[in-house]
Amino acid sequence: MKVGLGTREVEVRRPFLSAAWWDRQRKVLRLALIYGALTLGAIVSLVPLYWLVLTSLRPTGGEFTYPPQWIPSSLHFENYAYVFDRAPFLTYTRNSVFVTVVATIGTLISGSLAAYAFARLRFIGRDVWFAVMLSTLMLPYAVTMIPEFLLFRILGWLDSLWPLVVPYWFGGGAFNIFLMRQFFLTLPTEMEDAARVDGAGPFRIYLQIVMPLSGPALASVVVFSFIHHWNDFLAPLIYTNSPGQRTLALGLRYFADEQITQFNYTMAASTLMLVPVLILFFVANRYFVRGIATSGLAGR
Repeated sequence: MKVGLGTREVEVRRPFLSAAWWDRQRKVLRLALIYGALTLGAIVSLVPLYWLVLTSLRPTGGEFTYPPQWIPSSLHFENYAYVFDRAPFLTYTRNSVFVTVVATIGTLISGSLAAYAFARLRFIGRDVWFAVMLSTLMLPYAVTMIPEFLLFRILGWLDSLWPLVVPYWFGGGAFNIFLMRQFFLTLPTEMEDAARVDGAGPFRIYLQIVMPLSGPALASVVVFSFIHHWNDFLAPLIYTNSPGQRTLALGLRYFADEQITQFNYTMAASTLMLVPVLILFFVANRYFVRGIATSGLAGR
């Protein structure tokens, strides 16, 4: 390109590739690397899930084929029907649903009440009691296992589902209280002040203002609580004895004995057990991520 300067013409050469073009290429390369790494991580994470479903559709002994067959020649869906014939799977499902739903509801009600008290109410020793509550997170379950067992034996609740449900109606766990309390602290106080001017008490403010605004935190608690109770193995093993009181996690042991473990049937039962967890996570995924992301802002 030639630029005229008076009676002289000066030739100005444009660069072959501008700086803006290089910036765009670097951004594209960075995004490609990020999405490539995420895709690789997703594939690695999904391999065990794929192998679980694949093994559940193999014939007995097919899981030991070498080299492994990643694409099966035949699918045996009758393995899932055998699960219901081999063990009272519907009874286990009913017990797991009862324990999970009732314990999760108790966690939401009692945990949110405790979290609201720590976040909004003023009382003597509030911070001290909150620190004591958080310190219980450092106690392993083995420390409280024997005292809890003795307590439930005195109450006559052994070989029943009540020990798996009732404790979660009294606080719901320190982690859940902490999670909801941190989220409650991020909520603006203007609406609560306006409600107090109109004569609303603490419980009405909690029920009509705080709870409707706390969907992400409540969804996070529901996901955590559901997964914990649905997959819990140790507590049902301790407190239940009869087959009619067992849950799904404990009932999977029916597909293994001292001589042989039928992995295809075990994987079929495990796949059926995994389906509700996946459905819940995909439904509540958006609220779950938002609740986890915003619950830590109050401490900054």
